[in-house]
Amino acid sequence: MARNGWSRYPRRHFYLFVGPWVAGFLFLTAAPLLYAFAVSLTNFDGSSPRWRWIGFRNYVELFGDQAAQAALVRTIGYTAMVVPLSVAGSLGLAMLLNRRLKAVGFWRTVFFLPSIVPMVATAIMWKLILNRDSGIMNAVLDVAGIPPISWLVDPVAFYALVILTLWGLGGGMVIMLAALQGVPAELEEAARVDGASRWSVFRHVTLPMISPVVYFQVITGVITTLQIVIQPLLLAETSSISTVGQVPQSTRLYMVQVYQEFFLHNRFGYGSAMLWVFFLVILAFTLLVQRSSRLWVHYEVDSDADR
Repeated sequence: MARNGWSRYPRRHFYLFVGPWVAGFLFLTAAPLLYAFAVSLTNFDGSSPRWRWIGFRNYVELFGDQAAQAALVRTIGYTAMVVPLSVAGSLGLAMLLNRRLKAVGFWRTVFFLPSIVPMVATAIMWKLILNRDSGIMNAVLDVAGIPPISWLVDPVAFYALVILTLWGLGGGMVIMLAALQGVPAELEEAARVDGASRWSVFRHVTLPMISPVVYFQVITGVITTLQIVIQPLLLAETSSISTVGQVPQSTRLYMVQVYQEFFLHNRFGYGSAMLWVFFLVILAFTLLVQRSSRLWVHYEVDSDADR
């Protein structure tokens, strides 16, 4: 007789269930990673059969590439600005729409819709809005007596990219809203009975309760924002492979440099080296956020290490 319900299933069933995932990981993740690393050790140009093994020469060149280093610094600065604004903005919208308002479902839908609009359509729309001569933004500023601003060129292009990114806060808002609705009302009411202000209730009750969700938003935001590439390319005044060099300097982020090395200069080996170094950078930032979470993320149950 079986000891429990699980023992009646043969062991091969387990391998049948995990087999598709393992196969997908090996052939769609691990194999491309290893192939990209092998390519980074060559001077492969993407098409010509005349390529040779050059070892770590691409990596040595990368560490002396001032353009790539400047792009990496810009990317880190962009991430340091966008991620806190995205998390704070999502939380602010969620708190606003978590109240008993008239037509609250309608307003939640309105704020969520921008996050599901395709990125290409979003970039084209904002490109029209921010156009210096015919854009709506400058038309509004003209009514206020402010001279037109060249949003799509340096140095304002960086802030235009930030605006474009923050426009899609709806996805994070929905996640934050779900987290807020999971906070026990009894805890907040007890704090108010004890004389706590609204800020104290938020700071000492609400925020610790939703801190795991905030942590999720921060770590996914860091990983996503560091890899941004489509938005800077499409927001440039001329958007095509042949004119990628005309992307404003302030929005020439690291992945834009990688895109240029691959598709403009046909340096697949050097571009692969850039991606592998960037993978290590993203991994380092992810581990840094994960380590810092011990100081500000609170869970309803203690971890095994604290028992």
